[in-house]
Amino acid sequence: MANKMKRLISINIALVFIMALIVPAQAQSLPPTFTGPERETLRLYAVDTWQSFVALTYPNGLPSDNIDANGVRALYTSPTNIGAYMWSAIAARDLQIITPLEARQRIAITLQTLGKIERDAASGMYYNWYNPETGKMLTTWPADGSTVYPFLSTVDNGWLATALIVVSNSVPQLQQEALALLNGMNFGFFEDKNNGLLYGGYWPFPYPYCNANGYTCFDFGTLNTEPRISSYIGIAMGDLPPSHYFRMWRTFPDNCDWSWPEMEPKGVTQTYLGVDVYEGHYTYAGMNIVPSWGGSMFEALMVPLFVPEVQWGPMSWGVNHTLYVQAQIYHGMHEAQYGYWGFSPATNPSGGYMAYGVDAIGMQTDGYPSNNDNTLVDYGFDSCPGRETTSVPPPSAYTNGVVTPHASFLALQIAPREALQNLANLRQNFDIYGQWGFWDSVNVQTGQVSRYALALDQGMVMAALENALRNDHMQDYFSQGMVQKAIQPLLSLETFTAGPAAVSMSLPVARPEYVPAP
Repeated sequence: MANKMKRLISINIALVFIMALIVPAQAQSLPPTFTGPERETLRLYAVDTWQSFVALTYPNGLPSDNIDANGVRALYTSPTNIGAYMWSAIAARDLQIITPLEARQRIAITLQTLGKIERDAASGMYYNWYNPETGKMLTTWPADGSTVYPFLSTVDNGWLATALIVVSNSVPQLQQEALALLNGMNFGFFEDKNNGLLYGGYWPFPYPYCNANGYTCFDFGTLNTEPRISSYIGIAMGDLPPSHYFRMWRTFPDNCDWSWPEMEPKGVTQTYLGVDVYEGHYTYAGMNIVPSWGGSMFEALMVPLFVPEVQWGPMSWGVNHTLYVQAQIYHGMHEAQYGYWGFSPATNPSGGYMAYGVDAIGMQTDGYPSNNDNTLVDYGFDSCPGRETTSVPPPSAYTNGVVTPHASFLALQIAPREALQNLANLRQNFDIYGQWGFWDSVNVQTGQVSRYALALDQGMVMAALENALRNDHMQDYFSQGMVQKAIQPLLSLETFTAGPAAVSMSLPVARPEYVPAP
């Protein structure tokens, strides 16, 4: 077990506002304290959200990917969904929504099913899509009969492994079963030996559209995205070298060969464990921020539901997570003037699924928009010929903005009052709360709600509520032992170039007071 385990933008806002948002890392090292009414509201959210998992899950312990308001479950699920169900059962136990016996029985059934369903023999990894009713690997998509090529997803297996670690540390009676499944998973299987990064995944059977060796045509090269959970686990289990952590991009380099993203980074180069790291940042709304790939909330904030990055990396994540949340708030409340905030991949109220985010804090060229009309920015590269032109749309361009509640839950640890107020405002002004807690998203211009509950998004909500109401128990369950021993020293080494930027400031901006939801 021990061996396995863009430039600067002048924003006319008050200095007092910016400095109030950029909370020192030390102030974020303790869980937020909630009042009695706030705790009652949060517990109500947990009770109702848990009921979505009761409705989502089949007798074999596998949850569906999603369920609609009529109770119709999707006939597909993923390793991430399965993991989300298990850690949500633990949260429901700790919050006294279900008994310890019920939680243990539910998780035991899921572990038994995981031990029986088909997985890749070479890597021990699980396939990306299963029928939740039968447990069979999908080769045909249930909605339209199209072909499904069996795929091993690096990040989805990371979230399943996360749940197995949480179970092993929180349910002693099931520790042996959980560890048996976990120790069969080899995250080194996904390593790209050419650069030390992780491939996006692997097709174990012939796949006509990518590399002949079976691996994806891309690597997970951006640090501030959710696949870093797989990196943490791989390092902790001894499948990946510690230096792997420093091979991921904070930003791409500041040179014209890399001028295709929408903002020019600034930074310095540092060396950690023999790896040269460009400590770059983007400048947005008076803040220097290490961006994610698309600018969504879950890319940056899902991992710290389980890893105490703020505490372990006080000069890196301890600074950046606060800035990232405040950038999301700034975009929703000021840049786009929606009156609400929280942008992350979710079901589209108009139908389908869409990756929402704050384009300016994402590295992808065409970004993740915060609205269905795909309003994007381009701050250009001043130092590169042909890339000087910028495009910064006015607030009026941001039409049909879509907000997802799970993004506010992810922000609870960083900006608790703002998150609670945003959720209360969504409940008050839209028909977004139902029998299973918050529905997945809302178009804040039209009021159209996506009346679906997604296992992934509900799982993030339950983990966030466990941390909020139980003093970071979910973090403790995951990070104790091998994870802390391997990962805390790495995070403590690094200093990001994130922090407040020098900006022109004049007008104060009021911050709303929180009013508990009825």
